[in-house]
Amino acid sequence: MDRRKIFKVTTIVLVVVTVICALWIMIRGLGLADGYDFGAGAYYYADIPEYEKVVKDDVYSTSVPYWVHALLFLGWGAFMYWLWKRLDR
Repeated sequence: MDRRKIFKVTTIVLVVVTVICALWIMIRGLGLADGYDFGAGAYYYADIPEYEKVVKDDVYSTSVPYWVHALLFLGWGAFMYWLWKRLDR
């Protein structure tokens, strides 16, 4: 079997499986916030009534300064860009 044909069949199977999984998740209502009349993922937005009671800012605390987190984030992005360019050759 040709390598291109294997990749094509694999891609088609993955797309079909992904669509079936997405439909199953939507039909079953998975990911919805209980007690709220919002869609899945809506709890990320501040338009939920009394949002402050749903998400508390004081849950996570760290002794690591913010700039370290920002530097790690930017370093990870630079590394991924470098890796992408290397693999794309």
